[in-house]
Amino acid sequence: MESKRQQKFAGVIQKDLAEIFQREGMSFLPNTLVTITKVRVTPDLAIARVFLSFFNNQNTSLALNTVKAHASEIRYKLGSRIKNQVRIIPQLEFFVDDTNEYVERMDKIFDKISKEPRQPDTDE
Repeated sequence: MESKRQQKFAGVIQKDLAEIFQREGMSFLPNTLVTITKVRVTPDLAIARVFLSFFNNQNTSLALNTVKAHASEIRYKLGSRIKNQVRIIPQLEFFVDDTNEYVERMDKIFDKISKEPRQPDTDE
């Protein structure tokens, strides 16, 4: 369970990272829209786990590795934005948020199930 402080700090990081990716994300991920879906912060506020989803990109693992390669640059830009609000700039860990893929996979399974012929109820 995250504390109010962690949630508030995660919200600040999510907002600022979204602006960074919107303005400068094209330099290292051209033609890709990056969305920060969720940010989780450790209780000591030292590590921020950032969950990303990529649109208009076929290879999400390559996109994630590209973001990880630029993590120090992204952290520096985040630090310049939030330096007056926090004591330490958290280390950033990036992960792919596969919630959309999971939902699509579940929808396909449910569609397949609904198209299968139903067995008649046997009342004995």
